[in-house]
Order: sequence, then C-alpha cells, then structure tokens
Amino acid sequence: MEQIYVIMLIALGILAVIDLAVGVSNDAVNFLNSAIGSKAVSLKTILIVASIGIAVGAVFSSGMMEVARKGIFMPGEFYFNEIMIIFMAVMITDILLLDFFNTLGMPTSTTVSVVFELLGAAVVISVIKIMNNNDSLSIIGKYINTQKATDIIVGILLSVVISFTVGAIVQYLSRLLLTFNYEKKAKWVGAVFGGIALAFISYFIIIKGLKGTDFYSSIKPLIKDRTAVVLLISIVFWTLFSYVYIQALKRNIYKLIIIVGTFALALAFAGNDLVNFIGVPIAAWQSYEAWVASGAPANGFAMSVLAEKVDTPTLLLIIAGGVMVVTLWLSKKSMNVLETEQNLSRQGDGSEKYSSNIISRAIVRGSVFLSNGFSLVIPKTVQASIDGRFSAIEYKGKRSEQPMFDMVRACVNLVVAAVLISIATSMKLPLSTTYVTFMVAMGTSFADRAWDRESAVYRIAGVLNVIGGWFFTAIAAFIASGIVAYLLYIGEVYAFFGLMILVAVLFYRSNQVHKAKMSEKEEIKKLNREDIVSIHEVINESSDQISKIVGRTNKIYSSIIAGLSIQDLPSLKDNKKAVKKLEKQVDELKSNVYYFIKNLDETSVEASKFYILALGYLQDIVQSISYISQSSHSHINNNHKQLKFNQIRDLKTIELEILELFKDIEDVFNDKNFDNIDRALSERGKVLDTASDLIQKQITRIRTNENSPKNSKLYFGLLLETNDLVKATMNLLELFKEFNEYVKNK
Repeated sequence: MEQIYVIMLIALGILAVIDLAVGVSNDAVNFLNSAIGSKAVSLKTILIVASIGIAVGAVFSSGMMEVARKGIFMPGEFYFNEIMIIFMAVMITDILLLDFFNTLGMPTSTTVSVVFELLGAAVVISVIKIMNNNDSLSIIGKYINTQKATDIIVGILLSVVISFTVGAIVQYLSRLLLTFNYEKKAKWVGAVFGGIALAFISYFIIIKGLKGTDFYSSIKPLIKDRTAVVLLISIVFWTLFSYVYIQALKRNIYKLIIIVGTFALALAFAGNDLVNFIGVPIAAWQSYEAWVASGAPANGFAMSVLAEKVDTPTLLLIIAGGVMVVTLWLSKKSMNVLETEQNLSRQGDGSEKYSSNIISRAIVRGSVFLSNGFSLVIPKTVQASIDGRFSAIEYKGKRSEQPMFDMVRACVNLVVAAVLISIATSMKLPLSTTYVTFMVAMGTSFADRAWDRESAVYRIAGVLNVIGGWFFTAIAAFIASGIVAYLLYIGEVYAFFGLMILVAVLFYRSNQVHKAKMSEKEEIKKLNREDIVSIHEVINESSDQISKIVGRTNKIYSSIIAGLSIQDLPSLKDNKKAVKKLEKQVDELKSNVYYFIKNLDETSVEASKFYILALGYLQDIVQSISYISQSSHSHINNNHKQLKFNQIRDLKTIELEILELFKDIEDVFNDKNFDNIDRALSERGKVLDTASDLIQKQITRIRTNENSPKNSKLYFGLLLETNDLVKATMNLLELFKEFNEYVKNK
C-alpha cells in the first residue's frame, strides 16, 4: 500500500510545478501592472526586476509554509491517509480553478483559493469521520479552524473597500499637487514625492517581503514600536537621495520608484504566496517522511507532527523560485490577466471588455446626480482650477505605443498597495495581495477621472465582475475541493487515477481554448491599423477587409445550407460562433473609426466618409448572415419539421449563385483589380430574380400543399435575408466603384 502514497507524492510534485505556473500567471498582475501600464521602462527591464524580486522572495519564504500544515485544520485529529486525501483534493482543485480564471483573464486570489480548498476538503473528511464515529456535527470545531475562514472573509470585504477608498484619496491629492505636467514641477516637489514613496516602499520590503527571515529577526528589536520614527528618518534620507538623483544625476525619480516598487511587490508575492503553490505538496512530503519513520499503518498514524514548525529545504525554494521566474517570462496567460486590469484602469478611450449592467448604470447615474449637486455648491472658479489640474495630456503617435496611465498613477498604485499590505501585516490582519493591488488600481483610476461618462458604466461593471469572481473563488474552491476529497475517499486508487486523467484532459482543453482566444485577439488587433494616412492606403485596407468578410460570409452561408439540409445542429452552432467573430471584427473596425479619421492627412477627408459608409454596408452584410444563422439554428434546435426536399433543392440553387458571386467579389478585392467590379455588379439581377422566383414557388406550395407554418417562416426568412445580403454587398461594390473612380480622377 505504501507504493500508492509514493505515486501520490510524485503526482503532487508534478501538480506543484503546474500550480506554480498557473499561480504566477494569475498573480503577475499584482506587481507588473503599474510598470507595464505606465511604460516607464522596457518590458525586458520590468521582467528582469520582477524576476530578481521573485527569486529573493522565494528563498526567504520558508517561514510562511505553516498555513498549509496547521492554519486551517487541526492536523492531530487526522490520520496520514486522510491528510493525503485532503492535500490531493486541494492541489487538483487549485490547478483547475486558477487555470479557469487565467483563461477568462480575471485576477483572483491564490490565498483565498488555497485556504478554502483546504477548508472544503478538511470539512468533508471531518464530517465522514464524525459520522463513522456516530458523533454530533456540533463537534466539527474540534477538527476545523473556523475562525481562520471567518477572518479571511472579513479580510476580503475590508480590503476591497479600504483599498479602493485609500487609493482614490491618495491619487486625488497627488494629482492636485502634481497635475499631469508633473515633469515640469520644481525639483524639490519630485524629491519630496520620491522621498515619501521610497520610504514607504523600503519599509514594505522589510516588514512584508523579508518577514520570517534572519535579517528581519535581527532588525525587529530596532523597529518594534518605533514605526513613526523609522519612517520619518527614512523619508528624510530618501528625500535627500531623490533630490541628488534628480538634480545632480538628471534622472527621472518616478521611474526609480516604479522599478523599486515592482521589485518590492514581486518580493512580497514570492515570499508570501509561494505557500499557496508548494506549501501543500511540501507538507505532504513531510507527512510521508514522518509516517514512514513511525512504522504505523496509514489509517492509524495521527499527524500531530504537522503542528510543529518545520523548515522547508532551501533547495526546494530555489527550484520553486526558478519555475516562477521561467513562467513569468514565458506565460501568455499572465498577459491575458494583466490586460483585464489595464483595460479597466487605462486613461484613454478604447473598446471595453465588459458590458454595462443595471448596477453599474445605477451607480453612474447616482454619481452624476451627486456631481451636479456639488457643482452647485462649489464656486465656478474653484471647479475650473481643479479641472485644469486634472486635464490629461493627449499623447501623440500610435495608440499601441501610448501608456495606459502616467508614472504618477503608477507610483501611487505601488506605494498605496505597499503601505496597506505593510499595515495589515504588522497588525496580523489577513488579506489578499491581489485584492489590495487590484482595488488600489481601480481607486486611482476613478480619482484620476479615467472613468468618464464614456466608459464609467463599463469599467464599474468590469470591477463588479472581478469582485464577484473573488467570492465565486471561495465558494467554488470550498465545494469543488470537498467533492474531490469525497471521491478520493470512496474511490481510493481508482478515483485517484481517474481524477489525474481528468486534470490532464481539462488542462489541455483549457490551453486549447486559450490559444483559440489569443488567435482571435491577434486577428482583431490586426484590424487596428494606425499607419493609414493616405487615400490609397484607405483603398488597400478597405479592400483587404471587404475580401475577408465577403469570403467568410460565403463559407458560413454555404455551411448553413448544408447544416439545414441534414439537420446538423453542431455545424449550425459552429456557424453561430463564426458569425459572432465576424460581428466582433466589424465592431472593432467601427470602434477604431475615430482614430482612423484623426490619422488621415488633410488631403484624405473624402476617404473618411467612404470608410464610414463602407463599414455601414459591412455591418448590413454581417447582420443578414447573423439572422440567417440564428434562425436556422433555432429551427433545428427546437426540433421543428425539416425543410422539404424541394425547399432544400431550391436553397441549393441560390446557394450556388451566391457562392459564385461572392467568389468573384473576393477575387476582385484580393487582386486589387477594381475594373472587374462591373462584372460582379452585373450578376446582381440574376441572384435577386432567383430569390424572387423561389418566394413565389413557396407561396404556391402553401396554397396547394400541406406545409408547416414554422417551416414556411424559416424558408421565407432565409430568402428575404439572402435578398438583403446581396443588396448590401452590391451597395458596397457600387460605393467602392464610385470612390475608386473619384481617386483616379483626382
């Protein structure tokens, strides 16, 4: 029987490496957001600084492993076989849960996930033990540390509110003092700001990043009960340093703050969150060593040994740190999660990731009402003065090269997060670094007027979605871990191997889904051309877009008719997804119109009108194919009567004509041979006449033969929308022909 536990340890080791990867992908947003969003330094420099912070923090994290062994449950009340079930359940659940959030691109708390996974698995095993002993469930407190779970829930609520509020207040005051023209302020202003920021960040490094190390133990007597004095001396020292750095060395103090702050948060992340990824496997390994040494049976050896303090081998910490660093450089999912926070905090406009909801709209309406009330009380001159200090600088150049926010906001994000985490650590209050850093970033965005009337409802909806995801993390972690623990208990070896296969399948599937999403994103990004300035470039770009959309519409139309003819529901469902992608692409093009027009030179004003009208016709094309796809899928999905043979045959006839017509159009725009547009236009009458004839034939069928109302509704809908599809395409061709002739004659 000992062999199964060896296999379980090997499996836990593999799961630990995977968990490190998915964990870093999720938590990288905590320490990378400010530096990458502000573009203070290059991405390579940011990753190097973060890597050093992670490596140092990992080596110093040994003292933080206690939570996995005794923080949530009473280890002495469980036997070795039960402990191994709990640990396996935690690791399996953690990987799947974090990977799920990474794929969605939503930051969540690795601390909360592992705590509630430990809690869920331990509760299930405790209930089983209680029922087997015929005891009352009221004694579950003997097995579980319920106070810890309560503290974490309270910590979630407090950290969300406090982090947002403090971040907003500090950013508002900072912007009032520094404005967006902070680089033109007097040297002493930057020196004071740098002194305060670096003082708090250095204090954070000592209190949070190095806590539990020998270095911290040696200086603890010097700083204990002297926080104010230590901070004051530190502020004076760093202010003088900042002044010399700015004045004598002619360097940017804000960049230095961002670099040091990134290092500090990366250090704290590795030093304190590493337990979330490898704490459980290490505890399992130490449990195994103790059990083997005891010689007792697995179901008779109580795990009191886990209650003792045991140091983690430094080699394991170094290996774990190495895995984290490699993941930081290679993980694409980390950038996906990072994109969510930057999308919600960016200063400029752009496409929004989240849709508005009733709560976000109510909050914005309430805020507008309050703002209007304040404007009646505050003098106009004061309002104008404040507005002037919050007047953002309009960046020139490509949008893709512009920072999401400036360096002042990046500094405030880092400093406020560091201060709040330091205070909570010194007061021994439980919180999540993810919650703090995310909500601080949201608070500073709000105070910096990044959430204006154009974007507020979407940004607030996004924040609410992320916060909802945090509570979902706790609930899902508890329930899923409990279920896995139960399956392992009743299924034993068979359940273990079955669950490991399931993890492999789900993890592989998740990565395939992520790759598909990234591929789709890259395709949409290509639509945001920012280098188009001349009228000829507009023609070339429009040709490419028309060719792609017409070509895809052609394939989807043909696939829909084929799916209807054999009632292939999966195929029709795939067509709906393909249409959604088309809709996204056209919507992205429309979202980019403002910047497209701004980039055009003064001689290309007429091109703007052409481009807008072309997008309108492209939208009409996509709406028509969307209706055809939706109605076809709905008909088959609701199990209505199949189209009759004559109807399918007639639809095939018009399908062939559409295929031929659209192929000609696609070739015209692919080859940029616009002289052939007339040939394509001449085919319009043929297709429209066919559609009209088929409508008349169906009317005759209804009057002479028995027919289904749903069947007829679908058939007429397909023909009428095909009619609109062809008309929209022809209108687009005529527009392009006119514009091309205009360019030639110009």
